[in-house]
Amino acid sequence: MKNIISNIAKKRWKGCAMTTAALAVMGSVYFAGCAFGPAGENSAAGVASSAPSSYSDANISEARNTPVVRAAKNVGPTVVGITNKAIARDWFNNPIQTEGVGSGVIFREDGYIVTNNHVIEGAKELIVSLADGRSLKGKLIGADALTDIAVVKVDATDLPAATFGNSDEVVVGEPAIAIGNPLGLEFKGSVTAGVVSALNRTLEISDRRVKLIQTDAAINPGNSGGALVNADGKVIGINSAKLAANGVEGMGFAIPINTVQTIVDEIMTKGYVARPYLGVTIFDKQTAARYGYQLNISKGVYVYRVSLGAPAGKAGIQPGDVILKLDGNEVNSVAELRNSIAEHNVGDKVTLVLDRNGSEETVEAVLEEMPQESNG
Repeated sequence: MKNIISNIAKKRWKGCAMTTAALAVMGSVYFAGCAFGPAGENSAAGVASSAPSSYSDANISEARNTPVVRAAKNVGPTVVGITNKAIARDWFNNPIQTEGVGSGVIFREDGYIVTNNHVIEGAKELIVSLADGRSLKGKLIGADALTDIAVVKVDATDLPAATFGNSDEVVVGEPAIAIGNPLGLEFKGSVTAGVVSALNRTLEISDRRVKLIQTDAAINPGNSGGALVNADGKVIGINSAKLAANGVEGMGFAIPINTVQTIVDEIMTKGYVARPYLGVTIFDKQTAARYGYQLNISKGVYVYRVSLGAPAGKAGIQPGDVILKLDGNEVNSVAELRNSIAEHNVGDKVTLVLDRNGSEETVEAVLEEMPQESNG
């Protein structure tokens, strides 16, 4: 899998301004994201009226009224389209307006919607297309790039709201239904079905490890932010990414809904997610090579820079140190150190073992809240 995964950090979705053709040839893990086009190509007003009504109230036989049908009927009306109007630059550096369409899930009747951060990233304007045909302006309440979760609000009441399940109770092999807007609003409310293929799949994206639900239900550009639903009609995940490579099919990924709920609660309370940080810029061999450096260490991570006033500096950590362990556990990559810190809370004290000029030293640092502009 490691050879398939590309450096997502170099392909960040600024306002979803990447073409679907580019996604098709990436051969990598990519965010299921948005369906793209120049302004107007996938506009909410242009295609909403052409989309068919999806959820019929007609009586059908018991044999046809499968869990997939019931899940689509219950959850489908809560899935919305989100059009991200952003400004990008063409090859001649001229500003052009672009539009990307992703998905979202209404989780409160008063207009609160959960989606992916990369669906709304860089947006100058958000348009939310409801299942009933209405298009409303969306307001960003808050977003968290690390977990790829965002909350959007529309000015409406009495909306259908999805019921969240418990992703800790999900089992491998149970039915999984994906609902979203693949390739744009023309295909809004599309339903695909499969199974939960695996749990706690760990993918390394932008030097951070994320745990996801794997499914073989088809997930395509435009599905990002949509619902992954179980046979009880409860949302168990928010669709986010897929593996794309020659010969690879049916490998989609969703953020577990318990993780989503925790992030959403904090965004609703604070407008952002408070995280602990150490305050160092670090390299391992792989990350150093990306920037043209050759790092000659056999273990640990190299401290390139210490942020001014950060916990690391207060603990006496210096540029040139090599961090070997955190709380007794070896850290041999950027991802391992970042994930070890992420498992703590703001205010926790951690013990670090350093290699400084060939000698081991032990220091203690008190983790502080990560500044909102910081990424380290």
